Amino acid sequence: MASAEITPAQPEGATGLLLLADGTALWGIGCGAEGSAVGEVCFNTSMTGYQEVMTDPSYAGQIVTFTFPHIGNVGANPEDIESKVESALGCVISEVPTGPSNFRSEVDLDTWLKDEGKIGLAGVDTRALTRLIRLNGAPNAVIAHSADGVFDLDALLEKARDWPGLEGMDLARRVSRKAHEGWRGGHWELGKGYGDSTAEKPHVVAIDYGAKDNIFRQLVRAGARVTVVPAETPLEDVLAHEPDGVFLSNGPGDPAATGAYAVPVIQGLLERDVPIFGICLGHQLLGLAAGAKTSKMFQGHRGANHPVQRVGEGWGEATGLVEITSMNHGFAVDGDTLPANVEQTHVSLFDGTNCGIAIKGKRAFGVQYHPEASPGPQDSFYLFEKFVGMLG
Repeated sequence: MASAEITPAQPEGATGLLLLADGTALWGIGCGAEGSAVGEVCFNTSMTGYQEVMTDPSYAGQIVTFTFPHIGNVGANPEDIESKVESALGCVISEVPTGPSNFRSEVDLDTWLKDEGKIGLAGVDTRALTRLIRLNGAPNAVIAHSADGVFDLDALLEKARDWPGLEGMDLARRVSRKAHEGWRGGHWELGKGYGDSTAEKPHVVAIDYGAKDNIFRQLVRAGARVTVVPAETPLEDVLAHEPDGVFLSNGPGDPAATGAYAVPVIQGLLERDVPIFGICLGHQLLGLAAGAKTSKMFQGHRGANHPVQRVGEGWGEATGLVEITSMNHGFAVDGDTLPANVEQTHVSLFDGTNCGIAIKGKRAFGVQYHPEASPGPQDSFYLFEKFVGMLG
């Protein structure tokens, strides 16, 4: 029998639920894979790109609530997968997915979720869930799907309550590739797919903390050759590739935890004046390496419509301009802790949080958002050109 702590009771016909650690149950129609998964619930405001969101390793350990009601209407295809490693655990959506209507679709969302081992929950009041997250912060929860509608609610509630949360959790080593590899894929074109890299110089070594593949494609598009290495690669092994610059990728988890092994490497690169560009987690790790601190955000920033303003006087770009950016992060660099030699270059116009830094006297900068995700749609590609242009 279900615990009295779990409310409301299961309605007739419900085959899926999101069970919060406080006992709140959100019932609906399960889709995708059957089973259960525990993590942090966040919301994403993007109107498009649900397949890219669900395969972004930055979402490892998280259950994504989509605020846009019509998810699944363009189906899924192999070209729009960002990574094949661990990523989002599952998704919560408002409307039961309809059949796909798009010429690029190869499979419907339900089948694709099953194939990816991800749990879906449809028919939920996602507006109410989003308001709950905004008011109370991102909760821990279990998402579950059972085709016969049978759930062990007490066991699921215990699972949600026992999960320790993302703070203090290093997930980068879990989602990073395990081997050094040369990246060859280039910019995507309709009917042609992904091109190939022809450049030999400049050479960028990208440290993979849970990277989206499109980041590497954008570096190639900007004119670089890319070698990708695992998250825990020692400094001497990074330098053995003779990089002209080093890229620090996005990724999941608490940057302070990942920093235990990443920060000494980045500090070694800074001491040698190696050009550095960091995105999202990579930006946070660069901030830690420079002496700043990071902190867990109340609800995080996730979506494809976040305005960011360039503010740095020495940024070398036109200040005051606003970029429309894509974001996915639950931690941030604390702008109040930036040392004197670190300049804030970008800020969020939603809440004033730090969205970019540059280290004075070094060729090193980072941004909190995802310039590879075609926001604006090309507002932020200049960052890749800026970085590659530093490399000579």
